Amino acid sequence: MGGYVDLIGGVKGKLREHWQNTLSDQLNSRLKFFSLCSSYRDIMHCNKKPFYLKGGSAVDSSTMDSYLMHALNHIHRTREIVVKNDAKLRTDPNKDILDDNSFLDQGFTRPKVLFLLPLKSIARRVVKRLIQLSPLSQKDDVMGKFKKEFGESDDEEEEPVQSSKPADFDLLFAGDTGDKFLFGIKYTKKSIKLFSNFYSSDIIVASPLALRCKINGVEDEEKEPNKERDFDFLSSIEIVVVDHADVILMQSWSHLYAVFEQLNQLPSKEHGTNVMRIRPWYLDQHACYYRQTILLSSYLTPEMNVLFNGLCLNYEGKVKLVTEYKGVLSKIQSEVPQVYERFDASSITEADDARFDRFCKKVYPKIQESDEGRVLLFVSSYFEYIRIRNFLKSQEASFCRIGETTSQQDISRARLWFFEGKKKILLYSERSHFYHRYKIRGAHHLVIYSLPGRKEFYPELVNMLGESENRKCTIFFSRLDLLKLERIVGTSAAQRLVSSDKSMFVFADAGVSVR
Repeated sequence: MGGYVDLIGGVKGKLREHWQNTLSDQLNSRLKFFSLCSSYRDIMHCNKKPFYLKGGSAVDSSTMDSYLMHALNHIHRTREIVVKNDAKLRTDPNKDILDDNSFLDQGFTRPKVLFLLPLKSIARRVVKRLIQLSPLSQKDDVMGKFKKEFGESDDEEEEPVQSSKPADFDLLFAGDTGDKFLFGIKYTKKSIKLFSNFYSSDIIVASPLALRCKINGVEDEEKEPNKERDFDFLSSIEIVVVDHADVILMQSWSHLYAVFEQLNQLPSKEHGTNVMRIRPWYLDQHACYYRQTILLSSYLTPEMNVLFNGLCLNYEGKVKLVTEYKGVLSKIQSEVPQVYERFDASSITEADDARFDRFCKKVYPKIQESDEGRVLLFVSSYFEYIRIRNFLKSQEASFCRIGETTSQQDISRARLWFFEGKKKILLYSERSHFYHRYKIRGAHHLVIYSLPGRKEFYPELVNMLGESENRKCTIFFSRLDLLKLERIVGTSAAQRLVSSDKSMFVFADAGVSVR
């Protein structure tokens, strides 16, 4: 382990000693990702196995420990420089700090680290571990108010309650699933303070929803931004960690993107900082080039690429961790012909229209002509859900729907009607499946209008087809769907599907044939 321990040679004594004692034989695995974080490059790690998936707890904990160690090290190093310089100026009050660049040690405001997390239960997990990794001499009742607002139990470590839902669903949504929280964490010489004033905090912990509301100066996301807004505490953030970005995507990606657009802006007012000690890149409005972003997710999406490529501008460079996927076809419980139909598109807008056109002109007429019905129609985005819903309404189609805004009463009615064959089509959205994981009964034909982002949803959907002799599955895709496709069929197979001269492929028993 000696080689990896050398990686924390620059970590100050108390931190280093505490981590060695606290982590013990786990330190080795933590230091691998810690060393990457310590490069201060922007990092995109979108194959991180989350704690709620089978075998993911140890991996997720290791990654979390690594970025928490990096954040703690950064805070302690920057604060130590400020404290030492304060002591020098007290010793020599007449010293001209303009002649010594070593006194340029501050930003516009104190907060240096921002953790963006989707759920209160995940925030509790992160903060609890942060405190455990902090070498504090005073830890009495630091979690008092926090436990009241974020929950008492360590839900991720308990056996989930017996339910009909998949185990990963029960683990992810155990505990407090609130998605609106924002608070500061302040370190002193001997203690840590939660819910500290933002401008005296070292760390800000927030959900994208709550922080966007704060930026807009409103309590509710639906309200118009207030003219009197106060988010200057984001002006000097130097490390941003977005953990479980895939869950944030299921909530609302626009909130996260809006937060990133407001990071490292010039403050609207002065907040007690000695202007002569502000680092030049803040004054030159170049702070965004000195900010490190660590983006963590269980899978990669175009939205994450757009944010990482467009709003993460670190001058140190970027690191993207990539992987090859084996696919999830082996998790399909019985032989179901899965027909993949490729259509051509050169842009996202063109792909949306081509996908819609294919459904309206080639698939829907066949559904109408069939006497059987029982078509489960899955869509991955809200935009697609609304578009297909409106089309089916215009055609006076026999359909029901389950979306994220559908009432529980209407959901129960839709499931019953579909099961009894009273409606030919059930329109079902990925976000609804994410939040409820319904087992839809009665489906004979699964039409995947757009592939799910979460690979584990694919076998769940196909396995809903039951034992019908006429069961079949039709999937639309274009070359722009490669990220989703490779997670489901495997990287090598996905490459064949997007590069082949043929446009139709059939999978059965995890094998592929071309038509």
